[in-house]
Amino acid sequence: MAQAGPGPRGAGGAGGSMNRDPPASATSSIAGGLGEDEAARRLQRDGPNELPASRPRSVLRLAREVASEPMFLLLVACGAIYMLIGDAQEALMLLGFVFVVMGISFFQQRRSERALDALRDLSSPQALVFRDAMERRIAARELVVGDVVLLAEGDRVPADMDLVEASNLAIDESLLTGESMPAAKEAALSGPAADTARAFSGTLVTRGVGRGRVTATGGRSALGRIGESLAGIAVESTPIQQETRRVVKQVAAVGLALAGVLAVAYGATRGDWLHGVLAGLTFAMAILPEELPVILTLFLGLGAWRLAREQVLARSIPAIERLGATTVLCVDKTGTLTANRMTVQRLWSEEAVYDRSASAGHLLQEELHGLLEYAVLASHRRAFDPMESAIAAAGQQLLAGTEHLHAEWTLIDDYPLSREMLAMSRVWQSPDRRDRLIAAKGAPEAIVDLCHMESPQAASVAAQVRSMARDGLRVLGVAQATFGAESLPELQHDFEFRFLGLVGLEDPVRPDVPRAIAECREAGIRVVMMTGDHSATAISVARQAGLSVDAPVITGIELAALSDAQLQARLDGTNIFSRVQPDQKLRLVRAFGARGDVVGMTGDGVNDAPALKAADIGVAMGARGTEVARQAAALVLMNDDFASLVTAVRYGRRVFANLRNAIVFVVAAHVPIVGLSVIPVLLGWPMLLMPVHILFLQLIIDPACSVVFEAQPLESDAMKTPPRRADQRLFDGVVLIRGLWQGIGLLALLLGVYAGTRYVASTEVDRDDLARTLTFVVLVLSNLALIQTNRSWGRSAGSGNPESNRQFAWIAMGTIMLLGSVLAVPEISRLFSFAQPSLLLLLAALGASTLAWLWFECVKWGLHQRLWRVG
Repeated sequence: MAQAGPGPRGAGGAGGSMNRDPPASATSSIAGGLGEDEAARRLQRDGPNELPASRPRSVLRLAREVASEPMFLLLVACGAIYMLIGDAQEALMLLGFVFVVMGISFFQQRRSERALDALRDLSSPQALVFRDAMERRIAARELVVGDVVLLAEGDRVPADMDLVEASNLAIDESLLTGESMPAAKEAALSGPAADTARAFSGTLVTRGVGRGRVTATGGRSALGRIGESLAGIAVESTPIQQETRRVVKQVAAVGLALAGVLAVAYGATRGDWLHGVLAGLTFAMAILPEELPVILTLFLGLGAWRLAREQVLARSIPAIERLGATTVLCVDKTGTLTANRMTVQRLWSEEAVYDRSASAGHLLQEELHGLLEYAVLASHRRAFDPMESAIAAAGQQLLAGTEHLHAEWTLIDDYPLSREMLAMSRVWQSPDRRDRLIAAKGAPEAIVDLCHMESPQAASVAAQVRSMARDGLRVLGVAQATFGAESLPELQHDFEFRFLGLVGLEDPVRPDVPRAIAECREAGIRVVMMTGDHSATAISVARQAGLSVDAPVITGIELAALSDAQLQARLDGTNIFSRVQPDQKLRLVRAFGARGDVVGMTGDGVNDAPALKAADIGVAMGARGTEVARQAAALVLMNDDFASLVTAVRYGRRVFANLRNAIVFVVAAHVPIVGLSVIPVLLGWPMLLMPVHILFLQLIIDPACSVVFEAQPLESDAMKTPPRRADQRLFDGVVLIRGLWQGIGLLALLLGVYAGTRYVASTEVDRDDLARTLTFVVLVLSNLALIQTNRSWGRSAGSGNPESNRQFAWIAMGTIMLLGSVLAVPEISRLFSFAQPSLLLLLAALGASTLAWLWFECVKWGLHQRLWRVG
């Protein structure tokens, strides 16, 4: 119901007092708000406007979690065994390497935490304030006592405040009071503010607009005193993280079982149980893919951080991985496809027509003064809606110097827009008249209904609406009525309205939208427009935006009449839905989801929240969206730009593709490590790899996965292929086949290097150590070749962006320098059980590494060709 308060409508009701402007003294004292310098001083004094909440892991907790990782526990156990067998120097140096690798892991996870910290700050509620006499949108945590805050429907109240202005304002305070009905609010005109003139932190504006002065922030607010906390970004467990944990647990269980068998077999056959345990622990370290959880956390966290730099805030980390699978984008027209900068382009009545482009420099015809006058009166004086702002600007320009602007009139009550009536009316009192004057505006068909028009006149108006809509204008009808009784009726229909005319507003399509929609089409993503506008307007905008308009438009009325089965039959071809209500958007999202689509949905209003929640990826508008919509969404477009949404899809595909490339590398790198840990033992050879060797390799694998692969750009053709299947797994057959082919080939080469070196070694003493040395050198250099090959499966080996190339260059140089130090420093060389190789043997090792790189490239080419033919 449109009623503003609990009492009857009219002068004696609540609606009369709560809509009065505040006294001039109150207005002037707060009109400009605080200055930035004073606000900064108060923020320093009082602290940020935020409540105690669960924050991300502290540095000490993060360090403790890194130290308790299975890999490091295994390394500590190996160090203990070295101590038991009397190799104290080896044990100490091994533990020194442990701290180096722990430092790398800590740095990686801390980097991910910092990225999430930045996202939490971005996703905090926003507030529209007056600072230095200008409106500014700031993070709610920056509010201070004394700030002047503007409130509108859908906002979450960011701090406790006294209301100095309220227009039909109602606030849901159930969070604090448990009351299910919103509380009507009025301005505090003098003296201490009562609860009806206060707004409390954390409550929700459900109707109207208002303005208040902040009285308490953070823990000193009503919400803070009862210990509640606001929700921010949570570090959520994503489906692929769950899949990865499952894979890691399964591999670890199998690996530990095999390690036990290997330790027993070694001890039983050779009578050396301590070295048998050491062999078993080495095998366990070799097979445990402990870097995978770190990779996932870092990739998703940094992916969200990179999106934030593109003006797309990821409030839900799982949305990052799902973006790449998006098949349908359901988008609003206004502000998403269009610029949301409306201007009054045309005014039409049955007596005259005004067109801005054709009438530039001409005065508005007298016959249209009443139409624009009542369009202004039917809008809020302090407009938040772009249409109302455009109408107000047109009034100030075209009615300047006339008697048709009424700053002295008093607003008595209003009838808000509702689902049943797509029109709103505002009731005014003129100082020189007893009768109330009612101004109404809304959808032309709703205004026609309010005016109880005869069929011929209604048909004439409908024809004019279609004509204006075909020109891409958003059309509003305007009507006027007078009412003499004290008590106002309950419904707008009870007024005797007189039709005044039509207002056509233009909202141009954003310049980059056609290109973005063409990119979606190339990527196999369907774009569907859902709008409350007239069908002809929707078709005109769709045509300009590059959407297909071949199929018939489905209107909200038609949609309501369709069964679920009939709707499913119509979804295949329809790309435009007009005159739809928020609950119908929810039905459409569910209908697309029932077809197996992965649905992205944009919205900005309170009533859009259910559809945003139901979509696979809810997308809220950051600039014009309500706080409720932002909190319900997985993504927030900070600039309300459709092109940013396409950028988000591109990043989603990049994250998933880079994750798969990284996993191919991990599989390929672990195959030879596992093989070299177990095969020499089975063949009766001395242990080839020991814990310190695997630890050294961790210095390469972890940074390569988390730095080089994460920074890889998207493949050039990635936005020209259909979306991946929603059920596609990260660890599928393609990933395993690529990794196993590369790894098995490398393992065969390394065994050949080991056997060949043992064969050509000059002395029995140096044979084992020299073979181990050259095999390890080839393994390390081949790992660098593996990184280079797997950076991209669609580009040449030397391609990539500057950031990724730079990261790889640093890792390659650091690895070669570390390897050189191991070979050159006798104390470290003894720890690794290495012998000093000749220059000729080092050149041979380099040649073998080159063969490994050629093998990797052949595997990439061969599998790519085979997969391309299959696809």
